[in-house]
Amino acid sequence: MDVTKFIADHREAAFLLGDYNTYRTQLSGRLRTVRKKLGRATAKNAKYAGKAPVTAEEIGKNIEFLHLLLLTSERAWAHAMAMKTAHAEDNADKSISGSTRQHIISRLHKAVHSAEDVVGLLSDHKASGASETDVLEAKGYAYSLAGAEQFEKQAEGIRDSDASPDRWSSTLTNYAAARVIYSALLKSTKKDMFREVLAGTTDPSIRYAAYQHRIPRTVGVPAVARRFFPKDDAELLKAIEKLDPSALKEEEATSSSSTITWRNRKANIVDAAIGQALVSAESASAKLDQFSKSSSSQKDRANAYDDVLIASQDAVDATRRAIEELEKEGVDEGDARMQDLRVTSLAVNYDLVAWRVGRDRVLVGSDDGLTFSPNPPQKPRKPRKDGKEWVEREEPTGRKLARLRERIALYDAILQSVDSVKELRGAVRDAGFIAELDGQRSYFQASKCLNLAHSHALLSSPKQALALCNRALSLAAQAASAPRPAPSTPDSAPKLVVSEQQALTLKEKLENLTSHYRGLVTLSNLSANSNIASKAQLTNAAPLVEKLNEYPSSGTVDLKNLVTWPPKLKPVPVKPLFFDVAWNYIEYPGRPGRAAQEPESEKMQVDEKAEEAKPAKRGWFGFGR
Repeated sequence: MDVTKFIADHREAAFLLGDYNTYRTQLSGRLRTVRKKLGRATAKNAKYAGKAPVTAEEIGKNIEFLHLLLLTSERAWAHAMAMKTAHAEDNADKSISGSTRQHIISRLHKAVHSAEDVVGLLSDHKASGASETDVLEAKGYAYSLAGAEQFEKQAEGIRDSDASPDRWSSTLTNYAAARVIYSALLKSTKKDMFREVLAGTTDPSIRYAAYQHRIPRTVGVPAVARRFFPKDDAELLKAIEKLDPSALKEEEATSSSSTITWRNRKANIVDAAIGQALVSAESASAKLDQFSKSSSSQKDRANAYDDVLIASQDAVDATRRAIEELEKEGVDEGDARMQDLRVTSLAVNYDLVAWRVGRDRVLVGSDDGLTFSPNPPQKPRKPRKDGKEWVEREEPTGRKLARLRERIALYDAILQSVDSVKELRGAVRDAGFIAELDGQRSYFQASKCLNLAHSHALLSSPKQALALCNRALSLAAQAASAPRPAPSTPDSAPKLVVSEQQALTLKEKLENLTSHYRGLVTLSNLSANSNIASKAQLTNAAPLVEKLNEYPSSGTVDLKNLVTWPPKLKPVPVKPLFFDVAWNYIEYPGRPGRAAQEPESEKMQVDEKAEEAKPAKRGWFGFGR
């Protein structure tokens, strides 16, 4: 039946458009519509006649009867809140008294009466068809309205003759029952609307009533709720224990719930709500570490951070509320409680940011985006109509760029989170802490530049990729040389802290990539110069005959520039000639002696004489002059 969801949705839709008066007007219109559907509306110009009360059988047959009672209760509550708000705007310096106070309390009493009717009708499970969860939601709604009624009676309103702080017991009892019910429903269903109900009205009202009841601030809201819970209601107690056996059990105290350590400085936890939130965060982080060891899915590991983030956010909210309460009381900054809260605030805020960064690092990848490998090709599940097998195709460039775009968005979120730590009060004064943050920021900024270089490489832009890699290399050098806090255990879930080995690995990777892209840029420049010279037909463009050992980069051959024409006088490399003059005068091993060569020499002399006897030719080419 979703009683809480029905109420929460109507309130949210109304408050987005207006205030309590707007909500009351919408409820009146909705009530007229429901009454017409159910045949319980009074006709126009007809005399009013009382209608029979709603029964459990009617609710079981038609859910609109349940909505009729809930809308009636909500309209009475909205009327009371509208009167209270109007008085606060007009007479902010005066308390509400007289007929106005009586009217507000009467409207709240009517709302409680309608809510109790809902509880009584839904308790008949067979007739109404309601489950035990539906009955618990209705009881939580009724107890919260009863607590609001008792709150208005005691706060500036009708008080008993006894002026002792015990007059707030009834308020605490009703709100305590509502808180325990909603806490058990939150733990069993994991729905955020129950958390919003607790944080919106229930917990602040319990805190104020406990303060008026003279309960120390060190006692947390859950402890107050367990203390004032109406344990005499056996049926309610049984239903809650069935839903959450540990709802009314005291949480075990740990040594970490009394002090907190931040950079070798210990601070006392002055508020019990902060200590309980820290204990929840520690238990959630332990579960996360165990889950990170066993799970290999990237999304599952990232989703496992939700419980830690929620517990850390609760600790931050509890610390902020404690500081605001001390500031309202006029406590000086030099007070020990305020100093402890400032240190606690810095510690819990840093932990929250560290867990956020850790979750983003898990989403980026196991190596913080150091490598970028394409996804394996996948075949469609449906077979082809022609019966042939699907051909595996490489991941398209568009998808690769989309994945890189998601990484860049995660890096931007990480950098924004790191910058938010510097804005925390007291962080700037710690120079060593700021130096550590700057080193970690340089690491993630270098990783961002690296992934941007990957995207430019996919788009065939080596110059941009080289510039980004060079920038990332300088940032990685800063990250490697920057101071860093004590590293966490290697098996723990990733957080903000970057180890020295990770920084050095990034630097080495960027050095290799920078050399790689520098070579690509050089080759592209040479290719571009050659193409430009060929297209412009420059005189210094070498002809094709001199570039036979080079493959044309553009894929085409310029047949108009085969050789240099007209030819120019220039040295031509040729094979050198060697003359062995000593061959005629030195006897080498294996060469015949001079006696064997004398007949040949004589013959040569005869031939020379015959040639001398011939007349010599005159002029060039045998022509005389």
